[in-house]
Amino acid sequence: MTAYDRLKARFSRIAILGEAASVLNWDAAVMMPPGGGAARGEQLAVLAGAAHTMLIAPEVAGDLDEAERAGCGNGWDAANLELMRRAYERARALPSDLVEASARANSACEKVWREARRLSQFALVRPHLEEVVRLVRETAEALAEATGLAPYDALMDGFQRGITAADVAPVFADYEAFLARALPEAEAIQARHGTAMRPAGPFPIAAQEALCRRLAERLGLDFTHARLDRSTHPFTGGTPTDVRITTRYDETDMASSVLAVLHETGHALYERGLPERFARQPVGQAAGMAAHESQSLIVEMQACRSDAFLGWLGRELHEAFGGDPLPYRAENLARLWRHVARGFIRVDADELTYPAHVILRFRLEQALVAGDLAVADLPGAWNEAMAKLLGITPPDDSRGCLQDIHWYDGAFGYFPSYTLGAMAAAQLMAAARRSVPELDATLRHGDLAPLLGWLRTNVHAQGNRLGFNELLRAATGKPLDPSDFEAHIRARYLHS
Repeated sequence: MTAYDRLKARFSRIAILGEAASVLNWDAAVMMPPGGGAARGEQLAVLAGAAHTMLIAPEVAGDLDEAERAGCGNGWDAANLELMRRAYERARALPSDLVEASARANSACEKVWREARRLSQFALVRPHLEEVVRLVRETAEALAEATGLAPYDALMDGFQRGITAADVAPVFADYEAFLARALPEAEAIQARHGTAMRPAGPFPIAAQEALCRRLAERLGLDFTHARLDRSTHPFTGGTPTDVRITTRYDETDMASSVLAVLHETGHALYERGLPERFARQPVGQAAGMAAHESQSLIVEMQACRSDAFLGWLGRELHEAFGGDPLPYRAENLARLWRHVARGFIRVDADELTYPAHVILRFRLEQALVAGDLAVADLPGAWNEAMAKLLGITPPDDSRGCLQDIHWYDGAFGYFPSYTLGAMAAAQLMAAARRSVPELDATLRHGDLAPLLGWLRTNVHAQGNRLGFNELLRAATGKPLDPSDFEAHIRARYLHS
C-alpha cells in the first residue's frame, strides 16, 4: 500500500466511528429511554476519543508527508489529501482528554438543558453551560494556535471552512439595515391582504405520517436508504446510505410536520447524492454546514413554498385531510406559510425575520467565546439584542436563550451557517432557473426531478472538493452574493 492508500484506509475507519456516533445520537433523540443518558454520553465520549486518537496517531504525520511528496495530481485525490492534512492539523491541536471532556460536558449539559427549557429556568443549566463554554474557549484557543485563525474563526472553520467572522459581519450588518426597512413594509402589505384561513383539524397523526412519507418520496428520497421517525426537534442524521430524518406531529396543525419533512428531506437528498466513489473520505463528505443548509432551504423554502409547488401541495393536503378546500388553495397557503411575524422562536420564524435570530446568536456567541460576555449575563444580553433587532422582548428564558440546543451541546460557530445557507439557496435557485427554464412548470406538478438533477450535478456530486464560495462560483458563476436573497425576499414579500 502507498502512504495515500494507508491514509484512505485510516480515514475510512474514522468515518465509520463517526457514523456509529451519528446513529447513537439519532437513537438518543428518537428512541432512547431517559435513563440511558449518562451511559450514552460515555459511549459518545469514547467514540470521539477513539476517532481522535486514530487521527493523531504518530504514523499519520509520516504518511501525510510521504503522500504529499509523491503527489496526487490536481484532482479529487489531491483535494482529499489536502482535507486529510487539514483534519490532522486541527485534531493534533486538541489533546485527547480535552476532546473526551468536551464530549462528556456537552452530553451532560444537553440533558439538563432539556429540563431547564421545559421549566424556563436558566439557573438550572447555567453551571453546566459555564463548563461547556470554558472547554469551548480552551478548544478555540488550541485551534487558533494551530491554524493561525482567531479563536472564534477557528470554531467557525470547523463547520464551514474558509468563512470567517470578518466575512460574515458585513453581510449581517447589511441585512440588518435591509430588515429595518423591509419588515414594516412587508407587515403593511400583509395587513392589506387580510388574514389567511387555517385548515380545520384535527389532523390524525397516522394520516400526517403517511402523507409526510409520500411527500419525501415524491421529492426523491429512497426509503430503502432512509427512515422517517419522530423527535422533539426535527433533524437529519445517520449516514449517506442510511439517512434518518425526523419530524414532530401536532393534531391541531399539520404544517409543523409537513414543512419539517420538506426541510429535512432536502438535507437527506444531499447526503444521498454525495459521491459514492469517495464515500467515507473527507472529500466525499458534504461541503460544510452552510452548504448543507442551502440544500434543505432550496427544497423547502425556494421550491416547496413557491407559488408553483403550493398549488400541487394544496391538492395533496386536501386529499389527505378533507374538509373545506378553500384553505388549501395555493394563494391561501402562501399567505399562511409565508406569514411575516416578529416572533421569539427561531425555528418558527419566517424567511424575512429568520436572519435576525441568527445575527443575534452570531454576536452573542462571539462575545461568549471571547470572554466579553459571562454566561450568567446571557439571558439579559439576549433580551436586549432581540429588542434591538425585532422590537420584542422574550417573556421568559424558554422563549429566549434556552430555546436552541446548539450552545448547550457545545456547538459554537455553527449559527452563521443558517443564514449563509439561506442566501446560498436563493443564489442557487436563481442559477437553476436560468439553466432549467421549465423548472417552475414542473414544480406545478409536484415534480422536483429537474431541480434535483441540477443540484446532483452542481452541488451534491461535488462533495467537499470545493470550499463554500468556490462551490457557489462553480454552480452560479459568482461567490456568495446576498443580493439574490434580498431579491427573493422583495419578490415574495414586498409586492402589493
